[in-house]
Amino acid sequence: MMSRIASLGAMLLLSTLNAPAAACKNVLFIMADDLRPELGCYGAAAITPNLDALARRGVLFQRAYCQQAVCNPSRSSMLTGLRPGTLGLYVNGTHFRELKPDVETLPGWMKAHGYTTRCVGKIFHNWHTKEHGDPRAWSAPEFLHYANHGDDTPQVSGPLPPNLATTTGTMHLYGKEPICECRDVPDEAYYDGRVAAEAVRVLGEVKDRPFFLAVGFWKPHAPFNAPKKYWDLYQRDRLPALNPARPLAAPEIAFHQSTEVLGPPEKQPVPTREQVAEMRHGYYAGISYMDAQLGKVTAALAKHGLLDSTLIVFWGDHGYHIGEHGLWGKTTNFELDARVPLILVPPKARHAGVQTLALVEMVDLFPTITALCDIPPAPGLDGISLVPLLDNPGSTLKEAAYTQHPRPAYADRTKRGRPEVMGFSVRTNSLRYTEWRDYDSGRVTATELYDHSRQEAELDNSIATPAAPAALEHARNLLHRQFPPASQ
Repeated sequence: MMSRIASLGAMLLLSTLNAPAAACKNVLFIMADDLRPELGCYGAAAITPNLDALARRGVLFQRAYCQQAVCNPSRSSMLTGLRPGTLGLYVNGTHFRELKPDVETLPGWMKAHGYTTRCVGKIFHNWHTKEHGDPRAWSAPEFLHYANHGDDTPQVSGPLPPNLATTTGTMHLYGKEPICECRDVPDEAYYDGRVAAEAVRVLGEVKDRPFFLAVGFWKPHAPFNAPKKYWDLYQRDRLPALNPARPLAAPEIAFHQSTEVLGPPEKQPVPTREQVAEMRHGYYAGISYMDAQLGKVTAALAKHGLLDSTLIVFWGDHGYHIGEHGLWGKTTNFELDARVPLILVPPKARHAGVQTLALVEMVDLFPTITALCDIPPAPGLDGISLVPLLDNPGSTLKEAAYTQHPRPAYADRTKRGRPEVMGFSVRTNSLRYTEWRDYDSGRVTATELYDHSRQEAELDNSIATPAAPAALEHARNLLHRQFPPASQ
């Protein structure tokens, strides 16, 4: 469901298809939280008219990957252009400046080169860290950037409408919220509606000078509590069928206990079929809610006549499981957690509406944005510019993309306070190969191989019987080149 203003944004975003390339005076940098590529433009079930319009106006990356599938390490990695291992950051509770006080960030670099930088919503990680956001990166105080998803309770005037999400009513709370909540409330009742309203206001404030406006939406992260009209977009029995099976022969260490969604292991319910269906429904509702808020921001950009001078970047910090592999949430090296949505919309894009299958990583965004804005590249980044793919989407820049994740999944919550095991994963055009190594000794304790040329769902760990041994050896060599084994 698109509001009138979102519809205007979608129409105006399409008005510059296939026009000549232009320099980027401004950057509208949009992030979503826990969003896997379930957008309509990816051929998936989610109803996302505004993101679909962005994809038709820019270049959609079908194979984009985060460097670690959890909020703080992923966001810190992308925003510094450094891999988690370079930062030494694998947990939510440590701010990257505790480890590297003077490290450069994307918004900080833009600010240093003459841009007005503003933050609306969740951009840097929130809640767990001592430093709140990254104040030095912005030209004004951040807005609604440091909070808890579980505190996103509906704010309304008058009586609170009833919660129509009924099957999960006996499950645990997510902070102060039920895990699912379907109330007939306005968009601004929840965080993302207020983020969109503030982003529209800030656009009006900065429109006459070069700006880097970062807009961080909190959805579709749990709890699954979008306003009712977004739940109404979907028929629950027509959502994609769920296969909860674990991959055959996968090591136990590849999984986790789904505590983020299901609660502490000792108190975890076993969700019924109806509860599973309701949570999946709520996840999709959250995607459409976020999309509608994004539409308000892009409509404001068009209203101010800024489309022809603004680079629009949309990405998600990592993927997510909604019951697949028996998992809820993120924190794995599986494809569903590692792969993220990415759309780049340069002004008057040369290849509007094109999709690329090139492998790219989130550390590549920092150097790409600075290149498109024609400002000097920041030194020492781990990523590379994706501008050649915008010029030629059929080309290839990288042989592989890399993701890693520790065990325990949330290592900072343990007495040790750091990982016991680290999983290193490489994604090539045809394979995902993962090694789990003891964090102290580097000894390999388990391995996984998923052949994407045969099965995209990663339901068979074929490490013992690889269909293409040469391809496996190549993937292993690529992994060892990026993450050298202990013997080297």
